[in-house]
Amino acid sequence: MPHDLTLLPLASEPFTAPTDRDLLPSERREFVATHRTCVFGTRRKIEGPAMSVVYYIPTTDGDLLVSTMASRGKAEVVARDPKVSICVLDERWPFAYLQVYADATVETDPDLVVDVMMAVAGRMSGEPLGEDVRPFVAAMAEEEGRVVLRCRPTATFAQPPRHLHCNDQEELVTHWRSNLVAWDAPDEPTEG
Repeated sequence: MPHDLTLLPLASEPFTAPTDRDLLPSERREFVATHRTCVFGTRRKIEGPAMSVVYYIPTTDGDLLVSTMASRGKAEVVARDPKVSICVLDERWPFAYLQVYADATVETDPDLVVDVMMAVAGRMSGEPLGEDVRPFVAAMAEEEGRVVLRCRPTATFAQPPRHLHCNDQEELVTHWRSNLVAWDAPDEPTEG
């Protein structure tokens, strides 16, 4: 891998969001690093935002990488407007999600493109691809005109997993407000 990014492997267990409090900044980053699917959103000139469900690959430096074709709307929009939203989805019940705001760029490095495509395939199947398939993935990347959207998170907004456990519970589940938190914010010290 001649590029300067180190891709994180698929986590053996996704981070479980607490149900009784808001996520700490470090927990928000861990939630993102240990999940694999998101709704990727870009601004449109007309109508509402464009959204796609995609797999993403986190890196050791906190970037989130998305594979797409250069001719697709995601890449075309990012080329003119780098502001994107990534709604990271928890795949377990009770359902939680984390909104990530990011600045994106279009990356064309062929090695990075293939690395990300192989990592996405590993997340889709649940196990990494062997290096023996790399030439086939590289050929597919070239044929499809693949690029990588490199998203550098700037802030997050969390939604806790809240739901009714049964219809006859005595108290309804309460909700609280979450806050927009800078991506690199430290955890606040707890009073002890």
